[in-house]
Amino acid sequence: MFSTINVNLPSSSYEIAITPGGLDKLGDCMNGLQLGKKVLLVSNPTVFEHYGKSALNSLEAAGFDVCSCILPDGEQYKNLKSIQKIYDTALENRVERSSTMVALGGGVIGDMTGFAAATWLRGIKFVQVPTSLLAMVDASVGGKTGVNHPQGKNLIGAFHQPRLVLIDPDVLKTLPERELRAGMAEVIKYGVIWDADLFQEMEKCENLHQIEYLMAPMFGGDKSLNKSLIDYILMRSCQAKADVVSKDEKEAGLRAILNYGHTIAHAVESLTGYSLVNHGEAVAIGMVAAGEIAAKLGMWQAEEVERQNILIEKAGLPTKLPAGLDIEEIIQALQLDKKVKAGKVRFILPIQIGAVRITDEVPSDVIREVLQEMR
Repeated sequence: MFSTINVNLPSSSYEIAITPGGLDKLGDCMNGLQLGKKVLLVSNPTVFEHYGKSALNSLEAAGFDVCSCILPDGEQYKNLKSIQKIYDTALENRVERSSTMVALGGGVIGDMTGFAAATWLRGIKFVQVPTSLLAMVDASVGGKTGVNHPQGKNLIGAFHQPRLVLIDPDVLKTLPERELRAGMAEVIKYGVIWDADLFQEMEKCENLHQIEYLMAPMFGGDKSLNKSLIDYILMRSCQAKADVVSKDEKEAGLRAILNYGHTIAHAVESLTGYSLVNHGEAVAIGMVAAGEIAAKLGMWQAEEVERQNILIEKAGLPTKLPAGLDIEEIIQALQLDKKVKAGKVRFILPIQIGAVRITDEVPSDVIREVLQEMR
């Protein structure tokens, strides 16, 4: 399978290329983009051990002069100290304005590499090569880059679009099951906010948390022979993200719907030190909360709340808050969210499967009641 999705933007359009074995074609794909020959590859030890050699060989075979920067693995390292390490490597290897940074890794590596590229020499080109499901369907597309502040998720960042997103589904075979489940949270999000057909297709599946099942051949129905569910998930999710970003690049309006589940998720992540729950798990918790809030406000039917929560559970994701979290601390943390405007917390709330509404008219007592029920 080789599929291409276009992200159409006024000044920085690019392609999402989805192709098995694509990592071996990285250098050739980049050669067609009229980039400079100096490349700084950023990764983490786990991903680099699996795929660093393939990426480096492909780039060097295509004539690129490659250096690398290996950062510690984990959300807790998504900070300005890691960015400093990228800067130091760039300076040591004389990375110039014509050079390119390549992010080989999950969402954390992609966000940090993109931010470093946005700020090094006032902005150089970068390419996303996502290796986790979450990064493939969400973090690598759209140009949001940044790092965390101890008091809030992604408070430091910039919009900086990649020149290419190269997705190789084969690399998912080495993805730990917990990381696969984290990615499924974002896929479920797309089903709720944008793509009812994707949601319904996932409802038919018995298993949403094992890569062997998702990548196995599928037969019958409206799918062709040997068409895996993961192909379908990647295509529909990336298309949904591309559609939304193309309409609203810098979150002036519509793009905010991509934050469904993220308002409470970011508070949970920051209050647990970015280590107890991963991003996808926090988003799952946030989607459950948003669904329950919408139901209490009369915006969503109880049947749809149940359908969403069943899908979240089928993906092996949490539906309750982590033990020990203080409800009032969550309420206070919401005020530090990037989406707060004039002191009001903005929520994305579902009105039906496939459609949501943005609102800042959610009473604190409703938020508090839902969080109490989720303890």
